[in-house]
Amino acid sequence: MAATELDQVVNLCKRRGFVYPSAEIYGGFRSSYDYGPLGSLMLRNVREAWIRTMVQQRDDVVLIDAAILAPPQVFEASGHLANFSDPLVDCTKCKQRFREDHLIDPTTCPNCGAVGSFTEARAFNLMFKTYAGPVEGQGAEVYMRPETAQGMFVNFLNVQQTSRKKPPFGIAQVGKSFRNEITPGNFIFRTREFEQMELEFFVPPAESAQWYDYWCTARLQWYIDLGIPAEMLMLRPHDADELSHYSSGTSDIEFMYPWGWGELEGVAQRTDYDLKQHAAHSGQKLDYFDQANNERYVPYVIEPAAGVNRAMAAFLLAAYDEDEIDGEKRSILRLHPRLAPYKVAVLPLSKKDTLTPLAREIYAKLADRYMVDYDDTQSIGKRYRRQDEVGTPLCVTVDFESLEDGAVTIRDRDTTQQVRVPIADLLTEVGARLGF
Repeated sequence: MAATELDQVVNLCKRRGFVYPSAEIYGGFRSSYDYGPLGSLMLRNVREAWIRTMVQQRDDVVLIDAAILAPPQVFEASGHLANFSDPLVDCTKCKQRFREDHLIDPTTCPNCGAVGSFTEARAFNLMFKTYAGPVEGQGAEVYMRPETAQGMFVNFLNVQQTSRKKPPFGIAQVGKSFRNEITPGNFIFRTREFEQMELEFFVPPAESAQWYDYWCTARLQWYIDLGIPAEMLMLRPHDADELSHYSSGTSDIEFMYPWGWGELEGVAQRTDYDLKQHAAHSGQKLDYFDQANNERYVPYVIEPAAGVNRAMAAFLLAAYDEDEIDGEKRSILRLHPRLAPYKVAVLPLSKKDTLTPLAREIYAKLADRYMVDYDDTQSIGKRYRRQDEVGTPLCVTVDFESLEDGAVTIRDRDTTQQVRVPIADLLTEVGARLGF
């Protein structure tokens, strides 16, 4: 059963080294988190699973890594300087500030209960601004990107010409983005510093509708394939008043979080807005000439945009489970093997010198292909429970019989079943069980 309370996963993440509050020894820094030994591995696995599906397994998508900082002209052209804002209101009684569109009752303060105490709503731009130069306040004004998308749009011609791709084709990117969110919260669901996985898929205008439907279906299926139950996901089209300034149609893939349905990923039909805007502001043509049809056009863009951190939270919440083994309660993360921080744990039954060399040899063999943990502390039962709780799919136990029969015991996380396997066949057996 998936986590029913956020604290179940938050506590596990802190206890086992997935996620820590940032600068905790100084009292923490609101809405910022550091990813520990297991969390950093899982973040990497989410990224790699996305790149594998979106880039590696396709011949119509290429990967780039654009700069985080950009001059104001980029975001003036994109519309972010004018449109990227939240409506804020202040309570004149308790002085608390709220996003107007997040209030359940727009007339009543949720903090102090005062009625009719809100100020008029005003727009607050979410962009982070800084200066590029040696003297503070005298350098060039620049912005930290609020999304990775603009780096792909301004590089459209560079990528199209150097990769020799023809529409329909995509540019993908994974990287940090920054938004000065007024109401961050719900653990790593909404933070000011986060990581995105975005695809800009450039298509002939006449094909945009079919590609929009294609990517909505494909992206929903990606989460299901990686272990989130279908009943915890839904595709919700945006109402007209929800659409971004660049979108003619957007659908959110939503996940059933402990606090209710919330956005996991958005798939937007951006039309030709971005390329035309950057062409107009830069004076450079950003179009494509179709030689086969003797036609020049500005491609339409379909954009699936997901958050690495938010996806990790959803995968953790969906994978969390509690059951009972031999009368003992255990917490378990039933993570898909591709997402699990460690794929295998090598557990020598004893720390004695007679077992350690063989256990280390097996660890080295497995670690050449997979991320592997090595644990020789406490009883074997407690070590199994630790690996279950962090989502390790397989444990390999090296015992004294291994010295005689050249075999080890493989234990499955989900079923707890154990089988004896010759060491010579171990890599093949592990690969078959993990699926890669």
